[in-house]
Parts: sequence; structure tokens; C-alpha cells
Amino acid sequence: MDTVTKLAAQRAVVIFSTSSCPMSHTVIRLLIDFGVNPMVHELDKDPRGREMERALAKLLGHTPVVPAVFIGGKLVGSTENILTLHMTGNLIPMLKNAGAIWV
Repeated sequence: MDTVTKLAAQRAVVIFSTSSCPMSHTVIRLLIDFGVNPMVHELDKDPRGREMERALAKLLGHTPVVPAVFIGGKLVGSTENILTLHMTGNLIPMLKNAGAIWV
């Protein structure tokens, strides 16, 4: 859990992903298109990936755990949460408040 918490606080937007997850790719692409430079941790390529996956499952309360998106060091959730925030007009302000974008 400490590893996930420390990594999540390193940038304005941190995404835990796997290299083969299409939903992770979709969320990453959406955020990049807004001008965000997210830190992406691919759990399947990290030696601590399994440990982080278990910690994320506890935080999220469900599996699968990817993508797990942190904005401003706080867990926002997965694809559904990000898309809901975007569709309701709340994602951009959240990204601005976290210092992830300046527009």
C-alpha cells in the first residue's frame, strides 16, 4: 500500500495500468489529449506489480484494478469514473486544480 501511495503522489496524474488493457489505453489517451502528462505505471512490467495490484484492489474494492487513476494524489477510480467526470464537465476543473493542465 505504501508503494502505491508514494507513487500516486509523485505527479498530478498517476495511472496504474497494464500494457495489454484497452481501457487503460483509452483513459491514458483521453488525458494526453487534454494536455496531461500522466505518470503511467504498468503493473505487468513492474517487479512489484502484484503487490501494487493487491493494494489497488483493496483501495478500489473490486477487480480488475486497472486503470486506477489518481489525480492530485487522490484515487479517482477507473474508466467509468473518469468518463463520468468528463461527461459531466468535472474532469477538466479537477485536472486544473491538481496542476495537471493550465488551460
